[in-house]
Amino acid sequence: MISITNQIELRHLNYFKVLAEELHYRKAAEKLFISQSALSQQTKQLEQYLGHSLFDRNNKRVVLNEAGKLFYKDAVQVIQKMQLAINNVQLLQKGNTGQLGISFVASAMQSILPVLLKQFNRDCPNIKFHLEELTNKEQLLALQKGDIDLGFMRSNQVGQDMVIKSVYKETFTLVLPADHPMTATAFNHIGELKDEYFILFPNDQSQLYYQQIINLCADQGFTPKLSHRSIHAPTIFKLVENGMGLSVIPTSLATEGNPGIKFIELKNIPQQTELYAVWKKVNDNPALPYLLEMLN
Repeated sequence: MISITNQIELRHLNYFKVLAEELHYRKAAEKLFISQSALSQQTKQLEQYLGHSLFDRNNKRVVLNEAGKLFYKDAVQVIQKMQLAINNVQLLQKGNTGQLGISFVASAMQSILPVLLKQFNRDCPNIKFHLEELTNKEQLLALQKGDIDLGFMRSNQVGQDMVIKSVYKETFTLVLPADHPMTATAFNHIGELKDEYFILFPNDQSQLYYQQIINLCADQGFTPKLSHRSIHAPTIFKLVENGMGLSVIPTSLATEGNPGIKFIELKNIPQQTELYAVWKKVNDNPALPYLLEMLN
């Protein structure tokens, strides 16, 4: 008797994955460059092999059932493992020995990451890496899905299947319009700006970071009035420049080249912001330990 694993082919998993993500036969078929009938036929064949339906279908829509949700998670891992195997063979043919997916928040590229990657590239030239800027929330999702191997974020709220390590600590810095009357020499504490509006990182994107800002304001007896929220430094700088509010950022983001704004570093406060390296406990990418060793 032919086993189920011998009947199911990688194309079955790929077709299922795309349909599970699109939940629309026409869109999934277009993405796969096949006909809707072929996609439907291959999906039904997969369900026959498994002996269980994966979707609930009606005339209006298709949705994953409980079996489909369970199978999707494992199918994605199989596809990723196969892609990793293919990539590693191709890299070996080119004289390389591995690759890493690394994501980061913007301030990491202004602080620890350039030096770390330069050292890594020097010590492990045959291990290649690809970089992607993502929010804290996006990084955690990408780690869960196996899309990346290592994230650099400003959140310490991670799942039990993750490892987290503090890799960089720094002060906060105020961002003000260039013509704001407050100066670094006259500045005493943030409470002097309690009547101003603030532009802050969204709470749901970085709860730890957001709470630290709230705490440093609370230490001076006020709650900041929020005018706007943004996670992108260029957007924050442009809003501040145009008088839409003040902001508080990691000091590493306070770089020159923005004539419309000015910075005041908050040195004499207990709050500091930390950058964390995060990775999954179970990660069989042989290249990852080499980079993790450099974080010690």
